[in-house]
Amino acid sequence: MTEIASYSWWNLIPQHMDPTLIHIGSFPVRWYGLMYLAAFFTCYQVMWRTILRDKIKVSKENLDDLSAWIIAGILIGARLGYVAFYNLGYYVDHPLDAILPFSFDGGFHFTGISGMSFHGGLIGAVTGASICIIKNKWNYWQWNNLAFMAAPLGYTWGRLGNFINGELYGRTTDSPIGMLFPMDKTNHLRHPSQLYEMFFEGVFLFIILQWLYRKPSFKTHMMSLYLIGYGSVRFVIEFFREPDAQIGLNALGLSRGQLLCMTMIVTGVVLWALREFFLGKAKPAK
Repeated sequence: MTEIASYSWWNLIPQHMDPTLIHIGSFPVRWYGLMYLAAFFTCYQVMWRTILRDKIKVSKENLDDLSAWIIAGILIGARLGYVAFYNLGYYVDHPLDAILPFSFDGGFHFTGISGMSFHGGLIGAVTGASICIIKNKWNYWQWNNLAFMAAPLGYTWGRLGNFINGELYGRTTDSPIGMLFPMDKTNHLRHPSQLYEMFFEGVFLFIILQWLYRKPSFKTHMMSLYLIGYGSVRFVIEFFREPDAQIGLNALGLSRGQLLCMTMIVTGVVLWALREFFLGKAKPAK
């Protein structure tokens, strides 16, 4: 094993990060939980500022209502998605572990919820938003376009939280960009794939969608563009990310995340085609 002294300051950044900000009594306040709050706040502000800028005729109360449904959908969907997509066998045998943030092994301990799936959170967010929009008889695509245009910037915070936690790190590398993560017992340099995702799936995709949102021909396709854009970027980054140990890679050398991203891309393309078809049908004949 290479001596710690031989590594650069960059390689050792994860060694100096503490996932817990403070303890309030025996209750830990973790950075990852705060990142969820930052993500919700950021997306809310982006949507509200867009509403004001474009003079969209919806109220702040409408946005509050939608946000509550989306947040609930993300939290429920992300957890259930992890259970279903990544570790179903374990949770079939230990169903309470899927929903309880406590451990009774050797006494009562607060453990938090370990394991959240982006793809499950996405399904939950769409489901929650759809229920709210349909229930209130709002313009479905107007609200979806707003939400998906803002989504990547919120997602940026989640990946920063993963990086601070030292989890979901990348595959081993000999490159100087590699980092030494405390949770990796092999003590090998690994790609900081959380940072790759934070930038490309977050900041970069947000900038692209912001630019396209201002184009009339793309403005009504934010959901499709997000699904295609995120799915494509994440598919590539998965080649640098360590596969889940309990799943590994499939026969084609692809990860579970890549298979889910392929589904996202196909869904985005189909949704775009359907939107174009029905928009064309709705236009009066010349």
